[in-house]
Amino acid sequence: MAAASVVRAAGRRSRRLFDIFVAEIPWTVSSKEVKEYFSQFGSVQRCQLPFDRDTGFHKRFCWIKFSSPEDVQNVLQKDSHILEGSKLSLKRQTHRRRSQRKNPSE
Repeated sequence: MAAASVVRAAGRRSRRLFDIFVAEIPWTVSSKEVKEYFSQFGSVQRCQLPFDRDTGFHKRFCWIKFSSPEDVQNVLQKDSHILEGSKLSLKRQTHRRRSQRKNPSE
């Protein structure tokens, strides 16, 4: 049981390393297709598209890590992203340092 919580915590930490959160991904799109689409804006290091174990389908959102900040800017400069007829919702991930986190004791 404790091992599962450690794995979940590690997953949450790794998501903070991603540059962009993408939502509203069509069910028919694979992680390979998402990576190919976003590679037109720059070098995609990683695309994490989580799956639901019960249904076997992906959860319709993913995290994307680019090689450089310029690649991220290229993606964000485009007004809308459409994949297989569906408009994707993008959100830039914020990278907070430990010193920037609020101290709960204050």
